[in-house]
Amino acid sequence: QVQLVESGGGSVQAGGSLRLSCAAYGYTYSSYCMGWFRQAPGKEREAVAFINSDRATNYADSVKGRFTISQDNAKNTPYLQMNSLKPEDTAMYYCAAVVVARWLTGTCLHWGRDKYNYWGQGTQVTVSS
Repeated sequence: QVQLVESGGGSVQAGGSLRLSCAAYGYTYSSYCMGWFRQAPGKEREAVAFINSDRATNYADSVKGRFTISQDNAKNTPYLQMNSLKPEDTAMYYCAAVVVARWLTGTCLHWGRDKYNYWGQGTQVTVSS
C-alpha cells in the first residue's frame, strides 16, 4: 500500500519561502515520476513541479526560477523549495506519484493529473500580500 504524506505548508508573507516535503511509504519502484499539483479555491488542480527517477525535472511556467524540486532517493522523498512566494501561489498543494515503464520516465514529467494514481492528502500554503 503506497501512502504519500505531505508536510511543510503554512502561512507566509509575499516574498517569503516555504519547503514542502512528501514522505512516501511503501514506495520502492525504480521508474517513476513524482511531484506537486496545487488547487486554489474555485480553480482546477494544476501542475507545479515534477521529478523522475533519473532526477530530471519539469516546472510550470508560473513557478520557474522561484521553485525547486529535489529528491532524497534513499528516502523516496521529494521536496519543493518555494522562494519569492506570491499571493497567487496560495493553494492546497498535493504530492502525487505514478509508476511507469523505464522508457516513459521522461514523458511522465509532462503528464496531467489524470495519469497520476497516488496522491497525498494535501498541505495548505497561504501567501499574504
